[in-house]
Amino acid sequence: MSKHKTPVVTLFAGLAAMLVPAFAHAEHRDEHFDCTSNPHTFISSLIHEKSIDAKPSRVEENSVNAFRPAHGRQLRAFGFPIYMVLGFAHDDALFHHGSGKEIDSPLYGVVVSAPEDSVRLRLSEANSDATVQTVVPMLLTAIVCGG
Repeated sequence: MSKHKTPVVTLFAGLAAMLVPAFAHAEHRDEHFDCTSNPHTFISSLIHEKSIDAKPSRVEENSVNAFRPAHGRQLRAFGFPIYMVLGFAHDDALFHHGSGKEIDSPLYGVVVSAPEDSVRLRLSEANSDATVQTVVPMLLTAIVCGG
């Protein structure tokens, strides 16, 4: 009977080993939400990893840049799927300027596909310093540092 258990245990161990890097990579984004990073580091690391498109898909009037996840990439923050990545810092060539008055302080974050209450709970459990803002009630929520 032990001959049959060994291949099953080996199979599960192999699957677990393959999944660990995927989960570790997803958790990497969470550490940025202690809000000690900065927009340039946050956005440029995602561009370097080819996790987001290098060119913002949208630039708000207040100069907040919105970047889409790169084609085929499924990014997560605090376990929630990332819909959009946000960032801006004054006098940083990485970011485009909008047509209105720029925000006063640097900002970075993500918009996740999850209701605000669920996001608030997860951030509280993680002791994150990020703020939470509803984008579309019950659908999209922003997790933001700065601004």
